[in-house]
Amino acid sequence: MKKFVFVTGGVVSGLGKGITAAALGRLLKARGVKVTMQKLDPYINIDPGTMSPFQHGEVFVTDDGTETDLDLGHYERFIDESLNYNSNITTGKVYWNVLTKERKGEYLGQTVQVIPHITDEIKDRIYSAANSTDSEVNIVEIGGTVGDMESQPFLESIRQVSHEHGDGNCVFIHVTLIPFVPGSEEYKSKPTQHSVKELLSIGIQPDILVCRCDAPLDPGMKRKIAMFCNVTEECVVDNTNVSSLYEAPLMLEENKLADIVCKKLGLKAKKPDLTEWIEMVNRIHSCKDIVKIGLVGKYVKLHDAYLSVAESLFHGGIENTCKVQIEWIDSEDITPENAEEMLKGLHGIIVPGGFGNRGIEGKINAIKYARENKIPMFGICLGMQLAVVEYARDVLGLTDANSGEFSEDTTNPVIDIMEYQKAVTDKGGTMRLGIYPCHIVKGTKLYEAYQVDDINERHRHRYEFNNKYKETLQEHGLVLSGMSPDTTLIEAVEIKDHPWFVGVQFHPEFKSRPNRAHPLFREFIKAAKEYSQK
Repeated sequence: MKKFVFVTGGVVSGLGKGITAAALGRLLKARGVKVTMQKLDPYINIDPGTMSPFQHGEVFVTDDGTETDLDLGHYERFIDESLNYNSNITTGKVYWNVLTKERKGEYLGQTVQVIPHITDEIKDRIYSAANSTDSEVNIVEIGGTVGDMESQPFLESIRQVSHEHGDGNCVFIHVTLIPFVPGSEEYKSKPTQHSVKELLSIGIQPDILVCRCDAPLDPGMKRKIAMFCNVTEECVVDNTNVSSLYEAPLMLEENKLADIVCKKLGLKAKKPDLTEWIEMVNRIHSCKDIVKIGLVGKYVKLHDAYLSVAESLFHGGIENTCKVQIEWIDSEDITPENAEEMLKGLHGIIVPGGFGNRGIEGKINAIKYARENKIPMFGICLGMQLAVVEYARDVLGLTDANSGEFSEDTTNPVIDIMEYQKAVTDKGGTMRLGIYPCHIVKGTKLYEAYQVDDINERHRHRYEFNNKYKETLQEHGLVLSGMSPDTTLIEAVEIKDHPWFVGVQFHPEFKSRPNRAHPLFREFIKAAKEYSQK
């Protein structure tokens, strides 16, 4: 029988449920336990694909093209497993399926209700995710905070899963806050007690309390929390602040979280092997050289909008033994007149993906500055498309060159909508999504990074390089270094007479790992480090 670990959150949001769940996954894997992970999100959107990054942060994309919550990025980076459609459930998906079944008459005239029909649908999704892999343990994070109205069907569903599976097959972990009150100079357990009371009112008794706190709790406080929350003292686990999120597994290992989970689930786990992870964390602390990377985007006020890009830059720094210092630069502020003032002192410039025409000219100005001043430049998705636009304007002299996304009047749409996308009216889940193959041209920076002829990378876009301009751009020095196997789609471009200027249509940040940086991020940071030392 499959085992389940359910992770809930209390008191306030943003306590790190996702990191706690992901860290536990890494610790169980280190013990030889096969794990998979799942996120239950209470919002009514089908997926976050149509949400503003200011509302929700980045959209993470899986191999099969599912647009998901950014926590799945944390899961993949920590457990080093590719997740899929089953790994993210939303209220929108649940109700959509239930209502579709109702319209087809599949409920045989029943009155469709939250219980049992909605909760049964949620349980089916939980079981499907667990049974679709050979995992022994399915770690399920429930979004939101206990007490939220919209989370109640999910909490009732996991209560029912526990009831159906019996003791020894389910563990409830509650991530909560122990605030330190200035003035009284005390940690206070009352918010945690109230949060556990909320869970108990739903019928869920947490087995383990992961307590977010600034410093380790003293034994007296742990005894108090254990007594009033009806758990054993060993199950009150400190979750203290760490300097890097990749230290979280080691901190939780020190506090015996995985040992407690294995004991409660009756898992026969081997001694954990965290050698590689420890070495990676040690490299983080040994990095001394600082490399300044300018991240030029239009959502920079919310760093989570570029979460995977930022983490991938740090991964590249780990492999190059340097600290990556990200300078968050609002593309709306960059003009031809102030580009040098805003971008000087950087050792590399990265222009990530995005949608809409706000801030586009500022990104183009940043790309031009990087190209002309031989600063390492990395363009991802929209960043690659704008690199083509800038090259067409300033090297070919096609002054009105643009993307069809931003100008319907341009006579030179060097980037244009894919033909099959022209008839698409629904915005959600209709882009070119998920993993696609790419053939790499030898003798290029792309090949130097990957060292293979063919790769597979994840995509999320509607617009493509316009093949009508392929020959002209090549004649003027733009290198087309990656393309689809049938050569109809250009996947990567670069410039020959430049230290490192690469643009890719795909999203390499979704496949980078802290202990194994993505080749392109590794090489980009390597080039930036070399530039910094000149």
